[in-house]
Amino acid sequence: MPLTPQTLQTIEASLLAEKKRLETELGQFAKKNPNNPEDYNAEFPQIGTSEEDNASEVAIYSDNLTLERTLESSLRDVNKALRLLAEGKYGTCLHCGADIDPKRLIARPTSSSCIGCKKALTGAV
Repeated sequence: MPLTPQTLQTIEASLLAEKKRLETELGQFAKKNPNNPEDYNAEFPQIGTSEEDNASEVAIYSDNLTLERTLESSLRDVNKALRLLAEGKYGTCLHCGADIDPKRLIARPTSSSCIGCKKALTGAV
C-alpha cells in the first residue's frame, strides 16, 4: 500500500526531529568533521593531571567513542531516509522492491526493508 502525503509528512517530521536530537547529542562531546558532514570526532576530556583524573579521561573518551559510532550510524540512517524521501524513493524495500508497510515506517522511519525481507535477512521465523 503506497504512503499517503499526510503519512509522508508525519514521517519526515519524525526523521527531522530525530536528526536534530542525534546532532545535539553528538555535539555534547564531539565536533563535526569539517571535511565530512556525517562524521564527528569525540573530544578527549580534560579533567585534571592526577593519575585518577587521567584514568577517568581515558574511560570517558572510550565510552564517548562507542557512543559516537552508534549515534553516527543512526544519523546516517536518518539522512539516508531523508534523501530517499526527497528523491521520491522512500518506502520501497531495498531487497525486493515491494512497498514497505506504512505502519512499519511510522514505527521505524529508517526502515529500508519490508518485514518479509528483514525476517529472511535475520533468520527469524
